[in-house]
Amino acid sequence: MNPDASLSRRRFLALTGLVPAALLSPSVVGRAWAADAAPIATAKKPIGLELYAVRGELARDLPGTLAQVAGMGYTAVEFYSPYFQWTTAYAQEVRKLMDELGLRCPSTHNGAESFAPGAGLAKAIELNRILGSRILVMASPPKGTAGVEGWKNVCGGLTAATEQLRPHGLSAGFHNHQTEWAPLADGQRVMDFIAANTPADFVLQLDVGTCVAAGQDPVAWIKAHPGRIRSLHLKDWAPGRAQEEKEFRVLFGEGSSPWPAIIAAAESVGGVECYLMEQEGSRFTEMETARRCLDHWRKLRENS
Repeated sequence: MNPDASLSRRRFLALTGLVPAALLSPSVVGRAWAADAAPIATAKKPIGLELYAVRGELARDLPGTLAQVAGMGYTAVEFYSPYFQWTTAYAQEVRKLMDELGLRCPSTHNGAESFAPGAGLAKAIELNRILGSRILVMASPPKGTAGVEGWKNVCGGLTAATEQLRPHGLSAGFHNHQTEWAPLADGQRVMDFIAANTPADFVLQLDVGTCVAAGQDPVAWIKAHPGRIRSLHLKDWAPGRAQEEKEFRVLFGEGSSPWPAIIAAAESVGGVECYLMEQEGSRFTEMETARRCLDHWRKLRENS
């Protein structure tokens, strides 16, 4: 992913053959994403792709990857930490391409540098506003974070960032992994500590697969935090070994996650605004994996 590469109009026109013409209609784009500041309110919440799932393709050819993702039928994307190295000009070109493709970026995944007071947070705000993102999600805590004091420091930083983001129409959030479901010395799970020590508008982005892998109940978690689960990563998990195409290598819908109950809770209580498909790797190529997961999602939604 070269932040100095130009996404020229000629380059884009060469790519649009990958995308159905209907997706490029200004009326369609306008209806789908008319105003970045407006809440997403549709009968069927948008289905997006966390671009880490196609990281190899994205690093090789960002414009082509976005065009293929839109062509599959995804309507949103979530950029992850390398985007933080972009220049303002490059981010603007990416946004133009997204607008042409009918894609929206509801959130971004970030390292700790995006939340650093001063220049770090200022750059993150600028890039996210250009992309139209509304949620800056911390993808993982700073290295070495441990114990109650360590997590207290993380929550303090995230709370301060939340307060600085609000005037810009932005929110902060945290993405769980398996480790955040482990208990602290006082017996409280890390995720419970994060929820209790961040503002009510702080987003608890739920990675379903890692929650299930940790033996936790994603439905109970959603119901316990109404309105705070604005974003979900649709990662699945199955018991077994990765060498047997189990664990996180199963496609969406092939694992142990109770998807109908999760979706029902997310939409009735959680306040979900967008679903994001995520895959760490499977028996198929990155693009084929993204396509097959989306097919499974569509079948599930047809029956819900």
